[in-house]
Amino acid sequence: MTRYGQQFGPDFTFLGVPMCDLDDPASYADADVVIIGAPFDGGTSGRSGARFGPMAIRMRDYLPHDGSRPSLALRTDGLVDLKVVDAGDVEMYSGDINVALPALEVAVEKVTRAGAIPVVLGGDHSVTLPDATGVANVFGHGRISMIHFDAHADTGDIEFGSLYGHGQPMRRLIESGALRGDRFLQMGLRGYWPPPETLDWMAGKQMRSYEMTEIGHRGLSVCLTEAFGIAMDDCDGVFLSVDIDVCDPGHAPGTGTPEPGGLTARELLDAVRRICLELPVVGVDVVEVSPPYDHAEITAALGNRVVLESLSAIARRRRDALEGTSWDPSLPLLADRGPLPGEEMG
Repeated sequence: MTRYGQQFGPDFTFLGVPMCDLDDPASYADADVVIIGAPFDGGTSGRSGARFGPMAIRMRDYLPHDGSRPSLALRTDGLVDLKVVDAGDVEMYSGDINVALPALEVAVEKVTRAGAIPVVLGGDHSVTLPDATGVANVFGHGRISMIHFDAHADTGDIEFGSLYGHGQPMRRLIESGALRGDRFLQMGLRGYWPPPETLDWMAGKQMRSYEMTEIGHRGLSVCLTEAFGIAMDDCDGVFLSVDIDVCDPGHAPGTGTPEPGGLTARELLDAVRRICLELPVVGVDVVEVSPPYDHAEITAALGNRVVLESLSAIARRRRDALEGTSWDPSLPLLADRGPLPGEEMG
């Protein structure tokens, strides 16, 4: 079987990285990262269109698609310093969630067993159930934690008569045992859902949710530092799931369930960078980018940069481990400049 390619539109890879074929293990045997498209929005409860997210995230860049993106902040090139390949889209028919999600789980598990980090481009948030399960199948159920950026908890039980949808993946992950509730960290929750009985269920599972009110009072950096300590207690790795609606709709209008009052684009990118720089990230997904509702493609651009920040920081973390260095985020622009006036005498 040949590489499936993109389910919608012409076949091209994330910013021009090489292709691979998940049915040909040799094509990704030495990969550090494998990009996987999950063009599925059959789990949406509101506005659809996230099935076109993988295509938009792959292509949205004003620079040449030449397989290189040097990071100004981290002095790494995540697409060059790491071996990154793109497997194309998993075939996911949005009319049958019971077929689509297991197909994605198989793909993610293949990549993880090969020793690479799967980076999944969604798709609605229902895809996180197979994404995180596929990784946990390799590392062991209960051995990876989750850091989840979202306006919504996604811990619903039965919605519209179904156990599966974009409002329920986190509940299913915990119920299945793939992930532990007490190692499940949520960032950016706000608005008017879920109802009290769902919050009670979350409390019973010892989930930790940092709502926007808490982030506003304590500061995002403080909340992240606290979450990191929980995430790495008795776990071997971290899965990072980013629902683009964690950002305020002014920064990410192209999404299915926009909720005012969220993070800024800069806050999200800084947070993703910290997570991938400081923690052993073993899987990433970026979901709920819905191009039909985007304006000037700014949501797709943010999704693209979330992926690049992840890869740049993973590359920096590996370089620091290899060279015995420790990256100081306050230094990059100063490290290679000449002396400022008056400094020559110092």
